[in-house]
Amino acid sequence: MLTDMEKWTRIRLLAYQEGLSKREIIRREGIHWETLNKALAHSEPPGYRMKAPRPKPKIGPYLECIEQIIKQDKFYPKKQRHTAKRIFERIKDMGYTGGYTQVKVAVREIKRLKREVFMPLIHRPGEAQVDFGYALVKMAGQLRKVAFFVMALPYSDAFFLMAFERECTESYWEGHARAFEFFGGVPHRISYDNSKVLASKIIGAHRRELTDGFLKLQSHYLFKEHFCRVARPNEKGVVEGVVKYSRSNFMVPVPQVKDFNELNALLRDKCRQDLDRRLRGKRASKKELLDEERSAFLPLPVTAFDACRKQPTRANSLSLVRFDDNDYSVPVVNAHHDILIKGYVDRVVLCHHHQVVAEHPRSWGKEGIFFDPRHYLALLERKPGALNYARPLVDLKLASCFDTLHRRLVAEEDKPGHGTREFIKVLRLLEDHSQPRLTQAVKKALRIGSHSKDAVAQFLIPQATWFPLIFLLDGREHLKAVRVDEPDVTAYDALLFKGGAR
Repeated sequence: MLTDMEKWTRIRLLAYQEGLSKREIIRREGIHWETLNKALAHSEPPGYRMKAPRPKPKIGPYLECIEQIIKQDKFYPKKQRHTAKRIFERIKDMGYTGGYTQVKVAVREIKRLKREVFMPLIHRPGEAQVDFGYALVKMAGQLRKVAFFVMALPYSDAFFLMAFERECTESYWEGHARAFEFFGGVPHRISYDNSKVLASKIIGAHRRELTDGFLKLQSHYLFKEHFCRVARPNEKGVVEGVVKYSRSNFMVPVPQVKDFNELNALLRDKCRQDLDRRLRGKRASKKELLDEERSAFLPLPVTAFDACRKQPTRANSLSLVRFDDNDYSVPVVNAHHDILIKGYVDRVVLCHHHQVVAEHPRSWGKEGIFFDPRHYLALLERKPGALNYARPLVDLKLASCFDTLHRRLVAEEDKPGHGTREFIKVLRLLEDHSQPRLTQAVKKALRIGSHSKDAVAQFLIPQATWFPLIFLLDGREHLKAVRVDEPDVTAYDALLFKGGAR
């Protein structure tokens, strides 16, 4: 059976090549006069052509009302916008007598025609876009949601990813610093959305009142900022696409990692491997384009950016300071003193007069208390009665040999409490030595039956390795010609005073 196009072509060949009359062609092909005239006028079937739109007597009077409802819905959350069914119910109350299908088709057509059309943009070297995404990760055996920072370079399509506990000032700082190191320079213009971490107030279409945290970052690296219009993520569509791509390709299946260090090492390797790709329409690979783009970057500053949130405070009577709703200990000598807190994404550094006095892993939970037992040992020596009730020592997890040492010291004490005081002096050795090393020293002291602090400390003194030292003349040809006479020890007799012993 011939197709429509084959029939159409044969009719035109009969008319223009073989010269048959129209009547003969109609008789042979069994077609209508109008069909023949169309075939002679068009080289291919023109299809159905409607001279005028079909009348819509039922839905027509309500189309303007439906369009107005859809227009007003843009000002409300997506979950509270009209569905086609709800619009159908509303216009029925206005007198509509047609069916639901006509309303559904009308709503679909109006929404299709009202979709925004975007202008294709040019991406120049040295421009970047930044965004945050979220994904599930199995970390330390627990499924949890993490935020990941993304910086993309639209010109080369290179990108950098780094995961964090949450989106905050410190994670923006750390993400920027690591991304600039990865790219080998600083983009001169970076586009952002309207995160409150970066912009405290929206002044105009692209003007923003910037936060102090963002200004510190910008002042250090000297790039120019660009903020997208509200609810216009398409203005940084490249990084939006990278967020989706990285989630679907790097987070599926769900990564199983030990901690953030392992996860970020994995993401960094993925970013590095992705540089070998060449995207459709690009003349070279991402790596080659990134090498070209570096000439448009600003140089990295000589000094590294200190990506921490600083907060001045004062240590309380428990020798604790509070940061981000968690308490961290400092040495008791710094209690009631001014402390400068430096909050990084992975640690909290505590300083007094520009000197670091303590450092803790950062907690992203709430209302936690984190002790370093070494901070309280000096206080414990002054208050030995608190040994069994000292909260900072609960998590110290000493080996059983320490308990043995304590019992022996108490048994040997000549005065009440002297054994406990001596045991605390042993614990204070943790201020200068690691716990595993002190544990070995205590075991050695117990074996020889010496239980004092000085006895334990002698096993912590570094033992020098003795070996014979031989001076070789190899490579010292100028010394081989030197001749040294044998010493005459009798010459020292002249130094003896008269009457001295020989």
